[in-house]
Amino acid sequence: MADADIPMLIAEMASRARAASRRLAAMSSAEKRRALIAASDSIRLACDAIVAANAEDMAAAEASGLSGALLDRLRLDAGRVEAMAAGVAAVAALDDPVGKLIERVDRPNGLVLTRVRIPIGVIGIIYESRPNVTADAGALCAMSGNAAILRGGSEAIRSNRAIHAALASGLEAGGMPVDAVQLVPVTDRAAVGAMLTAEGAIDMVVPRGGKGLVARVQAEARVPVLAHLDGLCHTYVDREADPEMAARLALNAKMRRTGICGATETLLIDRGFADPAPILKALADAGCELRGEAEIVSIEPRTLPAECGDWDTEYLDAILSVKLVDGVDAAMAHIAAHGSHHTDAIVTDNAETAERFLNSVDSAIVMWNASTQFADGGEFGLGAEIGISTGRLHARGPVALEGLTTYKWVVRGTGQARP
Repeated sequence: MADADIPMLIAEMASRARAASRRLAAMSSAEKRRALIAASDSIRLACDAIVAANAEDMAAAEASGLSGALLDRLRLDAGRVEAMAAGVAAVAALDDPVGKLIERVDRPNGLVLTRVRIPIGVIGIIYESRPNVTADAGALCAMSGNAAILRGGSEAIRSNRAIHAALASGLEAGGMPVDAVQLVPVTDRAAVGAMLTAEGAIDMVVPRGGKGLVARVQAEARVPVLAHLDGLCHTYVDREADPEMAARLALNAKMRRTGICGATETLLIDRGFADPAPILKALADAGCELRGEAEIVSIEPRTLPAECGDWDTEYLDAILSVKLVDGVDAAMAHIAAHGSHHTDAIVTDNAETAERFLNSVDSAIVMWNASTQFADGGEFGLGAEIGISTGRLHARGPVALEGLTTYKWVVRGTGQARP
């Protein structure tokens, strides 16, 4: 398709999405749940087709030299397809936020004011590598009464098409409008630009991808953006941390899955902590490449010298920057200077120190004595997530159903006229 035709394509998709959103907003919770269960079943039935399409994407991605972290995000097998289908069903089981009463105000003049949750309308999702986002985002938008326009990356186009075909077929069979969840059929980058400038046609854009994509979205968007920036997460081991817990959490936070946005990328250790050596040894023994300053090298000789850029790098790999700091204030200063406001954790037995950290660190998620790998909507009991918002407005942290709604005021009177 010629670039000149793409804005028209996006405009037509948005027009159909707007019509679908009106129908979705009027559907009951039971009707939406029925459609999502049908979509979950449809994804399970299409497992072989989805895995086969993904194998083609994987072969092309490997040939093009895609990194190991991105290959892991792209890869699908029967287990991951089942998890995807289960995720759609889990969304169906969540409380429907649409119509939920936020507050009620009874005025002296007899007016009754209520503030209730409503869908946002038409949501554009722009994402890279992760084909499961097709199902997760589609299900979350549909359950929250929003129509979705999905634009996945070219590296996952075959997988996304197969997943979308199954999802859309199930939703339609379950009674949802066919345009409730649409997939942009082209991989041209011009489609991203057309979505970002679709003022009045698309109500909000959610980017999920690397720094390049998010930077472009923030620079070009003419519609509201719910930003998911890189996950430059920190774990700080305080001088009063339990040594066994500190080693276990540091290892899990980095090495459980290195390619997810909640993986710790920098480990900060208080100089007053008794013995950092076992923590560093456990990480190095597990195959983690450590990068640190001379004092870290002296503790764990397998450590490589850190460069300035390491403190600002989201590795998404078995690589970890390590630094000794002078207490919690220095740790918080480092996080403020180098973090991405995603997820940061403290390990300590001192409740007062923990509360200082939790109250002062300006991140979407702050943790005490827990692995940063818990930064996930499913682990928060929210079902699937559309992303982790690192901004300050509208929604923050894992964004699920409630984060995809806004509200309106409903005023009920008995004939009041304003004097």
